[in-house]
Order: sequence, then C-alpha cells, then structure tokens
Amino acid sequence: MPSENRQYRLGVIYVALSAVAWSLSGLFMRAIEADLPTILFLRGLVSGSATFAFFFYLEGRGGWNILKSIRGPTLAATFLSSASMVAGLGSIYYTSVADAMVIYATVPFVTAAIAFLFIGEKAGRSTLIASAVAFAGVAVMLVDVQPGGSLLGKGLAAVMTLTVAALAVVMRQHRNVPMLPAMALSAYLCSACTFWFASPAMATQSDIMLIVGFGVVQNALGLILYTFGAKRIPAADASLLTALEVPMTPLWVWIFMSEVPPQATLIGGPIVLMALFGHIWVEVRRNREPAPALPHT
Repeated sequence: MPSENRQYRLGVIYVALSAVAWSLSGLFMRAIEADLPTILFLRGLVSGSATFAFFFYLEGRGGWNILKSIRGPTLAATFLSSASMVAGLGSIYYTSVADAMVIYATVPFVTAAIAFLFIGEKAGRSTLIASAVAFAGVAVMLVDVQPGGSLLGKGLAAVMTLTVAALAVVMRQHRNVPMLPAMALSAYLCSACTFWFASPAMATQSDIMLIVGFGVVQNALGLILYTFGAKRIPAADASLLTALEVPMTPLWVWIFMSEVPPQATLIGGPIVLMALFGHIWVEVRRNREPAPALPHT
C-alpha cells in the first residue's frame, strides 16, 4: 500500500477509535455517584498518569530528553486540549445540550477555515459535504431538546469549538513533534482547574474504581489515539471524525443501561453515521500518492 494512502487510513482508524473511546463518557457519568468536580479532578490525575506511562513505555529513557525540549507547539496543544475539556463541560452546565451541540457541530467548518488561514491546508469537497450532512444529523437529534440557556454557556460552546479546531490544526502542523506529553499535561491541567471544588475523600471505593476506568479507557486512550491519528490526516477530517462521539454516546447508554434515546436521536444518529462512513469510504479509496514525474524528452 502506498505510504500516503497508508498514513491516511491509519489516521482515520486512530481518530475514529478515539471518538469511540470518548463516547463512553455517558456510561461512566451515569454509573459514578460522586460530584462532577471530584470526578474531573480524579479523572485528570488518572488520565495524565496513564498517558505519561504510555509515553515512557514508547520512548524509554529518551522520554526525559523530549520533556526537557518541550517548546511552544506542545504548550499550545496542552492549553487547547485542556481548554476544550473545561469549556465543553461548562457549556453543557450553563446552557442547553441542544445549543451546545449545535454550536460544536460546526467544528469541521471552523477547523477547515483555521487550517486554510494558518497552514494553507484546504479541506476536500467530500469533507465539507460530509460535515454539512453530519451537522444536519446533529440538528435532527436535538429537535426534542428544549433550547435556551445563558449567553455564557453558548460562549463556552463557541470556545470549545474554537479550541478543538485549533488543536487539530496545531497537531497537524507540528506532526513531527511528540504530542503525548501535551495530552498528559492537559489532563493534569484539568485536575488543577477543579482542585478547589473537588472532594476526593467523599468518593466511595466503587466510584474510585469507575473513575480509574474513566480516566484510562475513556480519556487517556482517547487522547492517545487522537494524538497518533490527527497528525496523519487533514485537520478538518480529524474534527469531522470526532463527531462519531455524538450518536455513539447515547447508543452505549441505550445498550448497557436500557436508557432508550428519543426518537429524534434514533433518526439523526444514523444520518451522522451515514455521513461519516460515507466520507471514510470515499476518502480511503482515493489515491493520495503524487503522480510520477514525466521523463524529460
């Protein structure tokens, strides 16, 4: 398989799997009884530690030299990743799920604009078409959800969208920079932001075990997979594939907790999935290898 095609396909697989990992958040949030700041504080500690452990497993002793050479791109990715997590949770807290998700569903278009302006990367026509169809699917999913909420919540949803888009562009532009430390540090930064509001001593043994699973499987694994995938595919494609999280989150809760989603979700979810898998089918079949140079005559 040609190298460019193989890199793209690997990127698609990694980012899609990261979205699947992140979509498990609903299951964990339903099962854990601790308050939200405590969950986020402990999850950040677990996730950051697990990501660093994987980083040193890959890099060995050379990992310390990488940490010593951390520069602007890694710090930017750290800030953007952490800001997107905090803003995303705040947007859902301060405004309706409908408003937050509709704003966030624009992230492939925002990413395409930022990528074009800052690194000159143009989104493909199929990416933009799939993004529009996925946006329509998200809108259908939320027709049963009451709109409303504060301007602060909507502003946080916009911040989440911008930071997710910017993170995809940073990771794409600096694809040769090891970004696992940034993902680990972003998890720790989330813990630092929630430290003053958390009550870890109040968490039960069952909660602690679930939070460990939350941090390792949902957060750390998702961050690791996204890190490996985002550098291999266009930034807009990476942002589009993360939309898999939207329909899959209620799917897991439905399967494992018998929480039947609204009819609108059952209609809109397949639309999102159809757009994403259709896009994947088209793009992985496209040859990305440059045409061989013609011989001089």
